[in-house]
Amino acid sequence: MFTGIIETLGKVKNIVKEDTNIHLFIESTLSNELKIDQSVSHNGICLTVVGIENNIHQVTAIDETLQKTNLNDLKIDDEMNIERCTQANGRFDGHIVQGHVDQVATCIGKQDLDGSFLFTFQYDPSLQNITVEKGSITVNGISLTVVNSKIDQFSVAIIPYTIEHTNLKHVEVGTEVNLEFDIIGKYVSKIMALRD
Repeated sequence: MFTGIIETLGKVKNIVKEDTNIHLFIESTLSNELKIDQSVSHNGICLTVVGIENNIHQVTAIDETLQKTNLNDLKIDDEMNIERCTQANGRFDGHIVQGHVDQVATCIGKQDLDGSFLFTFQYDPSLQNITVEKGSITVNGISLTVVNSKIDQFSVAIIPYTIEHTNLKHVEVGTEVNLEFDIIGKYVSKIMALRD
């Protein structure tokens, strides 16, 4: 389990395709501190560390993960948001994040508000995922607060610190991002659907 508070940025050093899987080799300031079999969030995707050498750790993404995330868009030297799982005795600064991406969204607006940025993302509503005003959403693994919630889109206001310390600085109109919707909202939505 994660909280959506990004610890560091990792850089993609190599991408190796094997059958329907891809192996990612990520360089980060945390790589040497990781352990084999450890679960780590990469752009909001919970992936298992399968190798560590020097300052680079390796993870593998299977076809199921590739179908539901933006990993197929990764290129060498791209930056990924990295977060280790939360500790039971740690502060819960974000919200409950499982590292299970629900779907991707496309950035349809990026507005400089002279001190912050307003990003707007659009997603396919047919999967019945929802946002609520002032609720939580995870974008590329980052715990954010929803504004301007609509049936198929939402916005988030981003402070300069978050821009500087995450890969949101590389997101432009047309960029695809990973979304994990709030788990409480997903349960409520499911219960309501079962009542119909």
